[in-house]
Amino acid sequence: MASRSADSRTGNGSPPAVDAVSLAIIEQLQEDGRRPYAAIGKAVGLSEAAVRQRVQKLLDQGVMQIVAVTDPLTVGFRRQAMVGINVEGDLDPVAEALSAMAECEYVVMTAGSFDLMVEIVCEDDDHLLEMINKRIRPLPGVRSTESFVYLKLKKQTYMWGTR
Repeated sequence: MASRSADSRTGNGSPPAVDAVSLAIIEQLQEDGRRPYAAIGKAVGLSEAAVRQRVQKLLDQGVMQIVAVTDPLTVGFRRQAMVGINVEGDLDPVAEALSAMAECEYVVMTAGSFDLMVEIVCEDDDHLLEMINKRIRPLPGVRSTESFVYLKLKKQTYMWGTR
């Protein structure tokens, strides 16, 4: 799966404009990422070719990705955690280093108690300990971490941004 950072969506640093028809296409794909372009076209009032072009443009701009989302427990990852990180100095090098780690599924710069929040997915508690103690804390600039271990996932959706 190719990953794009949110700030690489357009050449000028600002997010691309998304019109109502593109939002409707995104909603269709959020409901079923394998929905045929012809069915999407019928729902939004475009031809199959026009939907295909718009989807490709949305993908190229980094507005959306089409991916298979798994339940980590069913594919061998028994431990998830959110890690709050405080950084001394520039956040970018730490955020880039974290983004390069396969276990880090979500890296975001924040305002508030933490400079960065990172969601990590691990095989087990030993793997989580290794991630925090041997890979995250030693990064240059990391001042402190606080871990929030997931006990049970109650809701996870990817419907934001359109409703």
